[in-house]
Amino acid sequence: MQWTVSKARRWIGGMLLLPLILMLLVVGGSAIPANPAANPPPRGVTIHVYTNGVHTGLVLPTVNALHDWRSRVPASDLADPRRAGQWLLFGWGQRDFYLNTPTWDRVDPATVIRAILGSDRTLMHVDHLRQLWRGPDLRSVVLTPEQYRALVAAIDADFAQGEAIAGYGPDDVFYPGRGRYSGIRTCNEWTGGKLRGVGVRVGMWTPLSWSVMRWF
Repeated sequence: MQWTVSKARRWIGGMLLLPLILMLLVVGGSAIPANPAANPPPRGVTIHVYTNGVHTGLVLPTVNALHDWRSRVPASDLADPRRAGQWLLFGWGQRDFYLNTPTWDRVDPATVIRAILGSDRTLMHVDHLRQLWRGPDLRSVVLTPEQYRALVAAIDADFAQGEAIAGYGPDDVFYPGRGRYSGIRTCNEWTGGKLRGVGVRVGMWTPLSWSVMRWF
């Protein structure tokens, strides 16, 4: 009996430690920089990092001298093609969560748990923006032309073949995506990973929105 009680206490203690360990991993991964010596160039291509408080994404020009996104995300895929804009907000996430959660007050815990456990069913989400704004939810990042080309290629590689899927409104649209979503590789880690991959100074692991935004 004594052994059983002792074992139960250790098990309970371990379970109580798990959230603390996870929190330390999140904080550590978010605070330790990848590309620690990187500095933004004085001139280059300006992109932006966006957050809605939970989800982050990357805002790139629809067309510039280095790349034209209009063949990949044509205005004709929008519910209202007239809403096509000069900027595109790219995000990546788990398919069921994206399609079944148009607003955060409709979050289904079961959907969240299934996504965290892992899913190969992913989507790219593209919002067409007519203009940008100033605010804490939109931070600018300057890239060299080489970094910008690499970022474009990395984002483009996450589009899978398939038909466009109607978005939440007249100016956004979903596309089949590539990659596996999980509690390790979240939508925010996708954003951080794309920036790390082109040499931007950002956290080594960015699973949450603030993990990304604190760097900009």
